[in-house]
Amino acid sequence: MFTRKRLLVPGALLAGLLAVVVTGCTPTVALDPAANATDPGCAEVMVRLPDSVASESLRQTNAQATAAWGSPASILLRCGVQPYGPTTLPCDTISGIDWIEDDSQAPSYTFTTFGRTPATQVIVDSNAVSAVTALVDLQSAFAATPQTNKCVDANDVLGAGGTPIGSSTGTAAPTPAPTAGSTGTGTGTGTGTTTVPTPAPTDTTAPFIIETTPPAAAG
Repeated sequence: MFTRKRLLVPGALLAGLLAVVVTGCTPTVALDPAANATDPGCAEVMVRLPDSVASESLRQTNAQATAAWGSPASILLRCGVQPYGPTTLPCDTISGIDWIEDDSQAPSYTFTTFGRTPATQVIVDSNAVSAVTALVDLQSAFAATPQTNKCVDANDVLGAGGTPIGSSTGTAAPTPAPTAGSTGTGTGTGTGTTTVPTPAPTDTTAPFIIETTPPAAAG
């Protein structure tokens, strides 16, 4: 005789199963890969990315050498963007990593590593998270990429009397110099800039928009 049995699932286990289902419904963040996303150096960066940045959880993305954190996504990353040459944009040194800062899309700030190849771009929604906290949390991923150049300012290159000093290899350490207005990082440590104006690389423009509303659950 066939006996039908009911399977009783403990409440805690059921809640865990539901959490898995809900998590699985979180949509993938759509990004465009950078031009040099296949650079082997990007693989070294990607394997070192933390699961949490500025207390935001890692999200799945749909493009090689990209990452996102937060729901809605508030921190976005692409490895393999075109590196900066000399620029008048601010350079912030945070935990030993030089970052070129572009605030043209504020409150979304774009930071691009300087003096490291491949270059990596990080976009932070400053209304949601601290840019400094995010870049500090990401430091270990970029420290593995050898530094071949550093940010300098006019005093490093010319000296106090306008006389060139040292070499022109760009290896001098940046000198903190307070600047007017906010840089979006809130470090209070000042910034240094290189001396020859050059347009920003076209590949560093944000290829996506920071999400402004929580993603709706699928299904």
